[in-house]
Amino acid sequence: MVKVGVFSAQGAVTEHVYMLRKTFEEMDVQGKAILVKSREEAREIDGIIIPGGESTTISRLLERTGVGEVVKRRAENGDIIVMGVCAGCIILAKSIEDGGEKVKSLALMDMKVRRNAFGRQRESFEVDLEVKGFSKPYHAVFIRAPIIEEVFGKCEPIAYFGDKIVAARQDKLLALCFHPELTEDTRIHRLFLSLHYGSQEDTQRY
Repeated sequence: MVKVGVFSAQGAVTEHVYMLRKTFEEMDVQGKAILVKSREEAREIDGIIIPGGESTTISRLLERTGVGEVVKRRAENGDIIVMGVCAGCIILAKSIEDGGEKVKSLALMDMKVRRNAFGRQRESFEVDLEVKGFSKPYHAVFIRAPIIEEVFGKCEPIAYFGDKIVAARQDKLLALCFHPELTEDTRIHRLFLSLHYGSQEDTQRY
């Protein structure tokens, strides 16, 4: 059985749990979605979602609970899959612009991100995206979103909004500038789980 946690500091936690359970059912796999609040729980999972919220606060809570230390060590060893959503995307980046000195990131992905990239006039919007491996557009929800300004090393972009990178992948890590938990479309969560199984075949059918 695959066990996936959602770091339950703040943000859309219950929505991710719901989407994980829905994805397990659709993929016909034995899976369990749990809330993660401690380093002990972080040691026992196969994957973790770092949800949206306020990146400075989330980074502090990751440090305070010890979850961040465990996730970083396990991710560097290829022992866990990680998906960072919005603020979680910022947490995964090796370089952060626009107030990044306040955020203690896990520095796991070879990318540079910019916080609140779309400004107040576009705090929340929805748009159809072409995602690598998906045969149909993915309807994405953006809320005070960052953008991925640059990727380097082993990190590769998998979705753009115009000329802006809004999703990237590196080994068993997935970074998203939008909120997949706020839709009924499980393809992003399927892609995330495919990192555990080592195959993207489930997403290729869509």
